[in-house]
Amino acid sequence: MSLWIPVTIAAAVFQTVRFMLQKFLSTGHLSASGATFARFVYSAPLILGGLAVYLASTGTPLPDFSVAFAGYAMLGGVSQILATVCVVLLFKQRNFAVGITFKKTEVIQTVLVGLLLLGEGVSPGGLFAILLGLAGVFLLSKTPGDTGEWWRHLTNRASGLGLGSGILFAFSAVSYRGATLQLEIADAVLRAGITLAVVVTFQTVIMAAWLALRDPGQILAVWQTRRVALWIGLTSMGGSLCWFIAFALQNAAYVKALGQVELLLSLLASVFFFREKISARELGGMAFLVASILLIVLLI
Repeated sequence: MSLWIPVTIAAAVFQTVRFMLQKFLSTGHLSASGATFARFVYSAPLILGGLAVYLASTGTPLPDFSVAFAGYAMLGGVSQILATVCVVLLFKQRNFAVGITFKKTEVIQTVLVGLLLLGEGVSPGGLFAILLGLAGVFLLSKTPGDTGEWWRHLTNRASGLGLGSGILFAFSAVSYRGATLQLEIADAVLRAGITLAVVVTFQTVIMAAWLALRDPGQILAVWQTRRVALWIGLTSMGGSLCWFIAFALQNAAYVKALGQVELLLSLLASVFFFREKISARELGGMAFLVASILLIVLLI
């Protein structure tokens, strides 16, 4: 078995566990902002330490950072913060597996953001995949108890948070790509690692400043829940590291396609850990979205 396969599966496991922990902390322990801050503040020291060890052991100096790099990194960092907050809030609106599926619309929306910002075209097959995903969103957008026309369900809070997180994650992904391209380093994995370290440090600082001004009690709460929050940082770092290794070993399209195993893991977590029920309509919507995502990552 090629190494990229177990590494990608490990990344999906790390990411699923992290979202499970964030959901647990966001239901009575931390606010959405606090749960988001926990991810960054506990992973930043680990990421910075790992990068420092790598640079020291290889004798590689830090590159010069341009204004363009800083702009891309900050745009991506802010977008990711807002997207993560949306996902944590979404967990309070819908069950865990559906929340993760809504978050996965970032793959679909990245195609649209790439077309908007980078001028990348979409093939007829890609357009079909986007429409297939849209059908899945229609199925997922109706919450229990909703009545009225189908299109009105797209304006409910759960749908707005899910789609919002997807578009924000799409902007962060495109911005991170732009940031890494600004670094004159041949090693793509090192470029990604340096960008990750800069972004997570920036995110930790601005999240700390925001909470200090708007909700200082959450900073103490993040510390008080450190026994669980620390694992959020560890799984966040582990997931990011595994994604980077997998991308270094194999075509990103194959990695992303295999990474959709996260949806199956989230479904298992939803049923067996959180004791939540998945309706037939939600299963159908998830199936449409999975098919759409797989088509996109294999076609682009």
